[in-house]
Parts: sequence; structure tokens; C-alpha cells
Amino acid sequence: MDVAVLEKEISGFIGRLLRENFGRGPGNVFCSVASPFVSIYVTNFLSPMEKTLMGSQQSVYVQKTRDLMMETLEQEIRAYIETNTEDQVKEFYYDWNLDAKTGVLLFILESKEQTALSQYRNKAEVEKEIIDLSIKIQKKPEQIQSGLLNERTLIVVRKGTLISLEKEFIQLGFQETLKVVKKKLEKRMIDEHRLEIESQLDSKILDFFVDWDFKRDKSYILFVLKPN
Repeated sequence: MDVAVLEKEISGFIGRLLRENFGRGPGNVFCSVASPFVSIYVTNFLSPMEKTLMGSQQSVYVQKTRDLMMETLEQEIRAYIETNTEDQVKEFYYDWNLDAKTGVLLFILESKEQTALSQYRNKAEVEKEIIDLSIKIQKKPEQIQSGLLNERTLIVVRKGTLISLEKEFIQLGFQETLKVVKKKLEKRMIDEHRLEIESQLDSKILDFFVDWDFKRDKSYILFVLKPN
């Protein structure tokens, strides 16, 4: 299937699925496919009930509800993507920016024919900023890679950032609590480094998301950019 057609098909499917399960669909769905990545960015996505909870400073309940819903929908989305890409989904990440009413779903395919992420200006300097903010919260990543999925989407992958205390929490079954705390801390730290990263990229950061796979000790940061 032509990539542009595939992206349109996936966008339409995600929009319908979210509308059916949340009572309201997103304003827009932007899908980018560049094997092994399938990135889906949704905007203006907040149901009336979620809006009420957000107004009552109950965002934690909105987050928990969405986590439960994504656990329910994951297999259906995986099956759709695998059928239409004729490939297997190896990893799945997602995150929400509830204040901005946005979110991202990121699928990593098994594909042996992989498209390299595009290089970008000041790559080493941007990765250094990510390393610096990682150290402030956990430790220096054992590996870091980054590249442009398209002109508006920068992907950063880190491996080997978990410290011994975090691994112990995971062993004791506190993955959910650990992820909530790490997201809050890391997003705050990314915000503190935002101006430096924007300066190196010569692009404004419109949005950013972060998620982890604790079993693989691996995490993804996805920046949505507005090139100058």
C-alpha cells in the first residue's frame, strides 16, 4: 500500500476508534509511517467528562482512565496496523498532554527493511541536552539515538537509564506509580531545557511526549516541532 494512503487509512481508523470508545473523537489525527516507526499524533482530544474532571483538578483520574482504555484498545490497534503494514508490532508507547488536549501513539515494527531517521542540525548538542536532563533524574543513558521522522517530528530513544532503586520498585510491582512520577519529573526537566533544545534545533517545540518500556529499560521522547 502507498505510504500516503496507509497513513490516511490509519488516521481514519484511530479517529473512529477513539470516537466510539470515548464518546468524542479527536479534532485531527496525523499519522507518519517510516519503518520501523508508526507515529500517530492526535489533537483537540478531550471528552466532556474528562473536561469536567480536568476543571476539578482531577487530571490523575483522567490519566488512569485513559491508561485502562488503552490497555483495552491496544490489541485492536495492533491488529489493524499489523494487517495494513503487513508487519508485526514489536513495541508500543503512548502519552498524553491533557492540558493541550493532545496525545501520541508510537508503534515500533519488526520490519527488517528499516528507513533511517533523517539527520538534523546540531544533533550532538541536542542529544547532550537530553543526556544532561536524564542525569538530573536518573543516570546517563547507556545508549542514545535521535532523528527526524519527518520535518515536524523528532524522535529520541534512550536505553539503560533505570537506576537500582527504580528497578527495585518495578520488581515490587509499582510500575504504574513509578511511571507517573517519572513522567512528571521528566516533563518538568524537559521544560527546563526547552529553550536550549529549541535554540539548537532552530525550531519551536509545540508539544512533547515521553514513555518507557521498563522491561527493555528503554524510553522514547517525541517532540512535535514548528520549524522556523
